[in-house]
Amino acid sequence: MIKTPYLLFLGDAPDQLAAKVAIGIKDWRPDNAVGQYRMDGCGADLGLTDMSLVEAKEAGAKTLVIGVANRGGVISKDWKKVLVTALEEGFDLASGLHNLLRDEPDLVAVAKACGRELHDVRIPEIDYPIANGRKRKGKRVLAVGTDCSVGKMYTALCMDAEMKKRGMKSTFRATGQTGILITGDGVPLDAVIADFMAGSVEYLTPDNDDDHWDHIEGQGSLFHVSFSGVTMALIHGGQPDALILAHEPTRAHMRGLPEYQQPSLTALRDTALNLARVANPACQVVGISVNTQHMPDDEARAYLASLETEMGLPATDPFRYGAGKLVDALDAI
Repeated sequence: MIKTPYLLFLGDAPDQLAAKVAIGIKDWRPDNAVGQYRMDGCGADLGLTDMSLVEAKEAGAKTLVIGVANRGGVISKDWKKVLVTALEEGFDLASGLHNLLRDEPDLVAVAKACGRELHDVRIPEIDYPIANGRKRKGKRVLAVGTDCSVGKMYTALCMDAEMKKRGMKSTFRATGQTGILITGDGVPLDAVIADFMAGSVEYLTPDNDDDHWDHIEGQGSLFHVSFSGVTMALIHGGQPDALILAHEPTRAHMRGLPEYQQPSLTALRDTALNLARVANPACQVVGISVNTQHMPDDEARAYLASLETEMGLPATDPFRYGAGKLVDALDAI
């Protein structure tokens, strides 16, 4: 188990979105977030206390968590200096990057010498089966996005929290490093060998009570040429009974792909639903989740109202305005 609480390492993240791992922990496990560590040039700020390693240790932090999700998931030389010092100061390290801590000889050597632990949460620890496509008991919902990093995980967490508040049977199923660091369990989907990805999602969402909902953490986007594969595995392995369309309307282009534009919500609805019905012919699109963090309140509310009229579906920002509309739609299935 990863020792808590955490010091959240933001490094030299260029912008807020690059620190989405740390943001997720701060928003959903605030008691585990003692403070933040930022290097020169860091463009992200969680609003937590900036701390040195010594200050964080005195405040009780036990693990330095790399809270950055950079393109390619690499550990830079500048980061390495901080990570080595953290081990020497008595911190364990935790990371969800593709560049594994355990593959860095200097970190391994220092950790061993200092009696510290290295936690790579993006390592599959189970031999997952190949998907068989058999229908499972229970209900499942998946958020699918017009782009990466539009709020699919937050949508699932918000719906799960609302269901629990209502006394409904509900479980959040993590499929990425942030969700795993928040909940302590899950499948690191993008690190699973491709042939077993859909099977790992079946494994993650087994038979359950007929009135139990699994909220499967979404990944990637069917329209993102870099990361569409993980989305397909979720759609077929998850066999969702319901899809939530997730969108961030203020972006000029797809995340990391300036030559690509986000699809319309209509295109997302039609494409995702057709693919979902391969594994579950009864799947429905039941709502829209919009990330309105960059919109003023009046503009956000007007946009949501216009979507409801245009798409004929309930629309909300579940983190900003609550997930009630989305849970009502699920409860009606």
